[in-house]
Amino acid sequence: MRRNQWLAAPLGAATAAALLSGCGSTDGPAAEGGKGVVMGISDKVKSIDPASGYDPGSWLLFNNVFQSLLSFPKGGTTPEPDAAQSCNFEGADSKVYKCTLRAGLKFSNGNALTSKDVKFSFERTLKINDANGPAVMLSSIAGIDTPDDKSIVFRLKTSDATFPSKIASGAGSIVDHSEYPADKLRTDGKAIGSGVYKLDSINEKSANFSVNSSYSGKAKAKNTGVTLKFFNEDQAALKRVLESGEVDFAFRGLAAKDIASLSSTKTGDHKVEVVQGTGAEVEHLVFNMNDPVAGKLPVRKAIAYLVDREALVKDVYDGTATSLYSIVPAGIGSHNTAFFDRYGGSPQPKKAEAVLRAAGIKDKVKITLYSTPSRYGPSTDQEFQLIAKQLNDSGLFDADVKSIEFAQYEKDIQDGKYGVYVKGWVPDYPDADNFTQPFFGPDNVLRNNYDNKEISGTIIPSTSAKSDRTAATTDYNRLQDIVADEIPILPLWQGKQYAVTRQNVTGLQWSLDASTVFRFWEISKG
Repeated sequence: MRRNQWLAAPLGAATAAALLSGCGSTDGPAAEGGKGVVMGISDKVKSIDPASGYDPGSWLLFNNVFQSLLSFPKGGTTPEPDAAQSCNFEGADSKVYKCTLRAGLKFSNGNALTSKDVKFSFERTLKINDANGPAVMLSSIAGIDTPDDKSIVFRLKTSDATFPSKIASGAGSIVDHSEYPADKLRTDGKAIGSGVYKLDSINEKSANFSVNSSYSGKAKAKNTGVTLKFFNEDQAALKRVLESGEVDFAFRGLAAKDIASLSSTKTGDHKVEVVQGTGAEVEHLVFNMNDPVAGKLPVRKAIAYLVDREALVKDVYDGTATSLYSIVPAGIGSHNTAFFDRYGGSPQPKKAEAVLRAAGIKDKVKITLYSTPSRYGPSTDQEFQLIAKQLNDSGLFDADVKSIEFAQYEKDIQDGKYGVYVKGWVPDYPDADNFTQPFFGPDNVLRNNYDNKEISGTIIPSTSAKSDRTAATTDYNRLQDIVADEIPILPLWQGKQYAVTRQNVTGLQWSLDASTVFRFWEISKG
């Protein structure tokens, strides 16, 4: 995820905890309680400095060690005040955003958190502009004013109604200006924040967190601390330690077949339980609009009529995903089912043939699908082999699959060498903007030579200016309909999320939702 980036793990390596709705936490300081919990995770924490980290493991740390002005409530996708007492746009154009800090904020070292620290944190990230950092998410900031110790005024270059969601993410982490250099990354292995937890130690094998007694906010810790154990994509090792009881629960990194087998496992007196929910990870087929074959709309429509998503999620991903019929996934505001409405939910070879014949295409369409398992996992090749078979079984295509290492894959896409290729996406924040603007705005990440002036010139600027996100629904529906008509990409699946845990661990249903925030403080162990 991150850097408006593409998915770094396949759905077969199941990812998180359940998506449920519910009420928010009670106001008050962090309160120690329960016991410490041990969590197994496949991701690495690539950085503990918020100016650099832009990956799932790093943001997991940021969300628990640092505060942001806003945060996403459990089960919700609309940001609410966190370090801030209040935040709001001033004026109708969504170009001035003002926040007022809550009273009594302190970092874990005892230093007061003031508007000076907030200004410093954002300007530091932008100044360092680390290649592996989130500065790109803050690029709309023109300047920051701090009239007093509690007031922060962001002046934006352009209208950006999604700015609250961006600063509620890991990109909005607030650091102590007296602890961090202004123009370079911190390198001493320490992290000083004002979040619910403080980082006590971290190395290649584990990280230890304790409750931050200086924290002031809404959350209340339901444990005395959290230990992360890193397994670096070793699925067998993660499964083994869960079975043995060395970890209390596993988050990210278990294969679908292991999830099924673990559901009937007992660790001592405790049965292993699978917690399942909806996620916001997606995968698409991407079409190069300049390709002599994939660039033809009738060819793309024929593929849209023939791809059997239900077979993909059943036969390749063992039900750990659901079929996706639009570029904005279910659970995100303004989602519709544009591709289902146009091309149906099951293969329609007669319609595929009709659209090809109407375009004068009588011979089999020869096409290559490009996969990269080194980025998206070994299941990607299996998935693309199945898609090629679906196309070939229609008698209309002569499709094959080529598997390419990721570094070469990205270079070839940049050079326009592929006609059809795979991309996956994990959102930075839970808004339809993050599933549209990166794909269809200027310098988009698809690199597929698609440019629709209505989308890039009218719809995206319009949605960016609407601070009431429900008011953008009509525009987003129009955008999704255009994409379904022109098919620069074909949505395939949306990931479910999982945690596998011993039954004496509770609270995981609040640990991750469409916001992609993992909340240590909601977890408890009996």
